Amino acid sequence: QVQLVESGGGLVQAGGSLRLSCEVSGTPIRINAMGWYRQAPGKQRDVVAAITSYNSTNYADSVKGRFTISRDNTKNTVYLQMTSLKPEDTAVYYCNARPPYAGVWGQGTQVTVSS
Repeated sequence: QVQLVESGGGLVQAGGSLRLSCEVSGTPIRINAMGWYRQAPGKQRDVVAAITSYNSTNYADSVKGRFTISRDNTKNTVYLQMTSLKPEDTAVYYCNARPPYAGVWGQGTQVTVSS
């Protein structure tokens, strides 16, 4: 079955950077569009970045110019480089396919940005 393991989160000061990784097993990501999603306390889970199988990318307006999504199909891994982090970026970050694999989510990785 499909498994998603996110890592790389942490506590960082505003203006700092983090690089998130998502290792996928059970299915080759090369055939899928992939995305990074985030969920802040009390809010719904929203997509912040997406990358197609041919590496076209798209970003939420709130992160455009600061976040970069990439993929390494040989490692079955998706990345999210986050720079110029803001306190409002604080959330649990998840990766998944676009649309998400049915009934499958990883544990996520917590990103906390202090002001």
